[in-house]
Amino acid sequence: MVDFSYRNITSGMVILKCIGPDRFFLERAIFPQEVFSSMAPEGSQIEIWGIESYGPNLEQRLRVSASKTEDPVAA
Repeated sequence: MVDFSYRNITSGMVILKCIGPDRFFLERAIFPQEVFSSMAPEGSQIEIWGIESYGPNLEQRLRVSASKTEDPVAA
């Protein structure tokens, strides 16, 4: 398992979904300026979904990695 954190820098609520191996799944609503920290299996995929008037909108995809050089948001 790898520690990761995500900070919602938008002005609206977003939904974080983390999907990993061995049926790992995490879904959480994150409010504006909130920092969410958790653990996930190495290689898990994080999706950030915004909420628009016409429905959900995929805003970002990130990968959970033990290496701190790949992505400053998911480490």
